[in-house]
Amino acid sequence: MHTVVERELELRLVLSPERRIPVPARLGYLTDDPYAVHVTFHIDTQHPVHWTFARELLVEGVFRPCGQGDVRVWPAKSEGRGVVLMGLSSPDGDALLEAPAAQVSAWLERTLRVVPPGAEGEQLGLDDELDQLLAQ
Repeated sequence: MHTVVERELELRLVLSPERRIPVPARLGYLTDDPYAVHVTFHIDTQHPVHWTFARELLVEGVFRPCGQGDVRVWPAKSEGRGVVLMGLSSPDGDALLEAPAAQVSAWLERTLRVVPPGAEGEQLGLDDELDQLLAQ
């Protein structure tokens, strides 16, 4: 049986140091895709934007800067509160999004209770498939 852990929250698109606009988003985690997190932006529009990247990247990015290339994540302060910044790059352009650290951390903790770090392969049944393959 597969489990889905979702959280809707409001991110802020950073346009300049003084200007941010709210962006409704949904964080998603599926046990049948245990290494990845899914972020959907503009969830109430006709053309939502989907990003998928390593859960480990988001877990680490809450504490220290990490990632390279298309997705970078790092902790920061904004207006006196903890935030997680996500720098996303695609052929369509770049975006800097700010998420409330407490909400992201609480959601990540839920995903880590469902599939602890290091147990992702068990979710995929890789060990069983490997055993069957080696037994032949």
